[in-house]
Amino acid sequence: MAPPNDTNIESVLESRHSKDNFFRLHGGVLYVRNIPLLSQVPDNVKFNNFTSVSQIQNDEVPLSLLQRANSQSFKGGFLGFRHDAPADRLTNSIGKFTGRDFLSIFRFKTWWSTQWVGRSGSDLQMETQWIMLDVPEIKSYAVVIPVIEGKFRAALQPGPNGHVLICAESGSTRVQTSSFHAIAYLHVSDNPYTLMKEAYTAIRVHLNTFKLIEEKAAPPLVDKFGWCTWDAFYLTVEPAGVWHGVREFADGGVSPRFLIIDDGWQSINTDGQDDPHKDAKNLVLGGTQMTSRLHRLDECEKFRKYKPGLMLSPNCPKFDPKKPKMLISKAIEIEFAEKARDKHKAAGQSDLSELYEVKIEKLKKELDEMFGGDEDENGCVFDENGGLKAFTEDLRKNFKGLDDIYVWHALAGAWGGVRPGATHLKSKIVPCKLSPGLDGTMEDLAVVKIVEGSVGLVHPDQAEELYDSMHAYLSRAGITGVKVDVIHMLEYVCEEYGGRVELAKAYYKGLSKSLAKNFKGTGLISSMQQCNDFFFLGTEQISMGRVGDDFWFQDPNGDPMGVYWLQGVHMIHCAYNSLWMGQMIRPDWDMFQSDHQCAKFHAGSRAICGGPVYVSDSLEGHDFDLLKKLVFPDGTIPNCLHFALPTRDCIFKNPLFDGTTVLKIWNLNKYGGVVGAFNCQGAGWDPKEQRIRGYSQCYKALSGRVGAEDVEWDQGETAMEMEMEMDEYAVYMSESEKMAVVMAGESIPFTLKPSTFEIFSFVPVRKLAGGGGGVKFAAVGLSNMFNCGGTIQEVTWTESEVKVVVKGVGRFVAYSSGSPKKGYLNGEEARFEWSHTDGKLAMDININININKDINIISNVTFVF
Repeated sequence: MAPPNDTNIESVLESRHSKDNFFRLHGGVLYVRNIPLLSQVPDNVKFNNFTSVSQIQNDEVPLSLLQRANSQSFKGGFLGFRHDAPADRLTNSIGKFTGRDFLSIFRFKTWWSTQWVGRSGSDLQMETQWIMLDVPEIKSYAVVIPVIEGKFRAALQPGPNGHVLICAESGSTRVQTSSFHAIAYLHVSDNPYTLMKEAYTAIRVHLNTFKLIEEKAAPPLVDKFGWCTWDAFYLTVEPAGVWHGVREFADGGVSPRFLIIDDGWQSINTDGQDDPHKDAKNLVLGGTQMTSRLHRLDECEKFRKYKPGLMLSPNCPKFDPKKPKMLISKAIEIEFAEKARDKHKAAGQSDLSELYEVKIEKLKKELDEMFGGDEDENGCVFDENGGLKAFTEDLRKNFKGLDDIYVWHALAGAWGGVRPGATHLKSKIVPCKLSPGLDGTMEDLAVVKIVEGSVGLVHPDQAEELYDSMHAYLSRAGITGVKVDVIHMLEYVCEEYGGRVELAKAYYKGLSKSLAKNFKGTGLISSMQQCNDFFFLGTEQISMGRVGDDFWFQDPNGDPMGVYWLQGVHMIHCAYNSLWMGQMIRPDWDMFQSDHQCAKFHAGSRAICGGPVYVSDSLEGHDFDLLKKLVFPDGTIPNCLHFALPTRDCIFKNPLFDGTTVLKIWNLNKYGGVVGAFNCQGAGWDPKEQRIRGYSQCYKALSGRVGAEDVEWDQGETAMEMEMEMDEYAVYMSESEKMAVVMAGESIPFTLKPSTFEIFSFVPVRKLAGGGGGVKFAAVGLSNMFNCGGTIQEVTWTESEVKVVVKGVGRFVAYSSGSPKKGYLNGEEARFEWSHTDGKLAMDININININKDINIISNVTFVF
């Protein structure tokens, strides 16, 4: 873009000091608008105004952002501190607080973050990414965000006696400093959502190393339905299975518009393998591949052997949909036996551990026999015109609506990186070193395995070549995007590469360039990336990322209740992480399984999350009736305009195990707002055990209230007439199928059993001025969809007539205080129903469609009063 002209910059600079800063550090107390926020601030800590630190005259930053950051600069500033001696890791108190509610986000694993609340600095957890403090004395909220300065990144930690500690680290003993000028950013606002927008805008202008979501295009799959192969196959994924999986969805009337071929498609092998040039065989579960490395940059033999037209021919390979489940079941047996062996070995019970060794060998032999030994059962041979490219071409020929095909890869290439000497890239086996801050996180199999196997790290000078080599090939093969995982592995291997910030810069720069070159700048989902390094350094180009840990269909540790309470934990991750991640990426709430015990619970949250909807269903494991409440016949979804966030009354609460709070999340549609209430109680983080566990006493029915004020109407630009007085709302409840009318300020009571939900659609009521005789009307949408308001495309009014453009098929619902004289569907008079009791007005939109075709069904509904 063209640089701002000098006149505009000068006007920005002239207004820098127009207002006194809301923050003030005096006498060891940090004040916000004269209210003490932190006390006992050490003498070596300094507060610096935003404008005294940030280089606001920056031609690379859009003028609009410069102006916005400057106009709010009096609301924020930076903290710095100084030590006498330089070090690669410096920890310092920034003051203390007690008796003040806070919300924070901390890393409970290397890759994943979640919510935590408390009332004292000592209540914080290690690796806290930010903290929001309630300041009711001035009806405001303040946030403290550790940032990056030079070659150091920072996080918050708990201190003694209410103190908040900040830890700045380079990740390399060769990179040291003794002082910081701007290692944490502070901001205050009377609106918690505006607070996060303004704070991250200021940081974006200050660092100029990332971009806000408003500056980037979102991937096209954000409004579409998709299928990910992970839970269906794990590492056994292969062409015939993928083909039959897509076929099942198409035959069920819910055709995926995007496909993610997850882990298992790459050419990987292990260090001790007899032939280092051959793929590892018979891998099934996640964990078995985490010490493996890429030995080629293209697809593995299972996909390379695919011949053009193979799945389209009358003699296509037979596929047993039950085989993946049998393989997975046998692999789970092996995993449990290995855990038992290790347990007995650790206890010094050698006899028992040896017995398990024998059992493990027997089970592994049985698994190999189930695979069948030779993968080339259909007699196909290598074909230069075949492989992944031929497979994607055949998929698109047969499944016309399949727009995007993504594949998975780790940031380092594979979990264990790239094998030295196997490719043209300079790769080196680098031992892993964990930051002391991660000692407070949860034990994780992925971390254990990566540390065990070390990483085949491509030199950062070749990071761009690594990604371009992979992505250019994939793009030629018909792949339109990638899901990049294991992102925070970089901080383990940064000692000799200038530290974590410098190594991250090199890799993220290379990834961003390849994304722009090979995948239209948007074809990437980031995952296992929930640390501030990534968001401050890696999101210049990347515009979508996961906001929660994996969907766990059961507790990997064997807790039978985990099948239920883990689902609520997942929603808390996603809702609260979106407060900060949503400023830089479009939140992705991850896949789920439509036939899971809690599938409907997940579906309700995905319907209003504002991101893509995709599932990881196993073959023959679908609930198509449920999916049709999420997906239009053309494979798109009735998506919200914003991204879902917790309501104000949930911000400083614990909806997981306080025994009282129901998670409520809000979002916006084009002509209304929506609030989802989810009973997530029953599990959460245990600081002593350093893991997420069940709190069974909290897994119970809870009551709450919801009103139109729970929707943050001013947070999104919609086509709704925001200037009108919104003093009355029609409310439709998707689960109970009830209609109600409430005045502004009124609320509706509800009670939810554990792992259940209700979705409340709020639509402002408008009064017809003319021949309608003062009838009040509100268009709700298709009641057969979870997000019914998302089906409304346009609403137009005359004095006695309302016209509504609706997408999809099903039962259209509206509120009307009186019965219409006539109703029309696509210009023809149609039957409708109206209830005098609650004002519910309904008309069926049933159109015969061919489910195998890409059909965008738009209907015109008209009521005359």
